[in-house]
Amino acid sequence: MASMAIHELGPMLTATEVADMLHLHVNTVKRLGDRGELPFYRVCKRGDRRFRLDDVMKFLTQNR
Repeated sequence: MASMAIHELGPMLTATEVADMLHLHVNTVKRLGDRGELPFYRVCKRGDRRFRLDDVMKFLTQNR
């Protein structure tokens, strides 16, 4: 996969921020990511997850 600059990815959210937006538990958000239902990126050495705002909004419209 080609490398993307941060401005090309758009706003990024933590799993906790996504959980608050979707009114879900943070573990549920991580599980959605693990299953491939909600795309995410790994950042830093710890491998923290970041979710694109565009992907979260798309997930919301598809799962109403």
